[in-house]
Amino acid sequence: QLSCLLKMVTLHGIPEDLDSYPKDLLLFLSPSDYAATGSCSQFFINIGKANVDVLPREAPRRQQLLLEALACLVRGEGLGLGSRDAPSPLMPLPLFQKIPGTQINEENAEILGRLVCDLGGEYIRSSGGSLLKDLSQCGSFLPDQEEAIRDVISSGNTTFGPPAAWSAFTLSELSGLIPVLDHSILQQIPK
Repeated sequence: QLSCLLKMVTLHGIPEDLDSYPKDLLLFLSPSDYAATGSCSQFFINIGKANVDVLPREAPRRQQLLLEALACLVRGEGLGLGSRDAPSPLMPLPLFQKIPGTQINEENAEILGRLVCDLGGEYIRSSGGSLLKDLSQCGSFLPDQEEAIRDVISSGNTTFGPPAAWSAFTLSELSGLIPVLDHSILQQIPK
């Protein structure tokens, strides 16, 4: 239904007020199609607010969105407000930092939104604890992601510290990750 609605909305080109439409519509639009109304980073900020679960995790479209989002982040395009107001799309702004390799900081995780849930284990490991809070919203994980989450938590090099220093507040912040934790991590958490 969303894909059909998008075809109707874009029948005469991309409307300038596309940002006012439901974000879920953007899941079926290419960032290059969106370029007329804003930067790729703005596109993925809006995608991050969409319900990406409309697309099954294995869906080629969802995987393509993640690849395009990572490519956009690597390029470090500015966070434009629209083509008229935006600086040059290749001019990085201070908030928007380029991704070195597979490391993603908190600001870039915020741009990815729910696409963070599709990042592979290598991104989770190299980003350290900066993704844990975002990942706790995901609901389910692939085995590679679970292993990476356990590795990051076991290292203790996170903003939350080692599990032995966790409080009830920390457990609340990371509640979505509790099913991923193994016995060796769980036994370290104070009672």
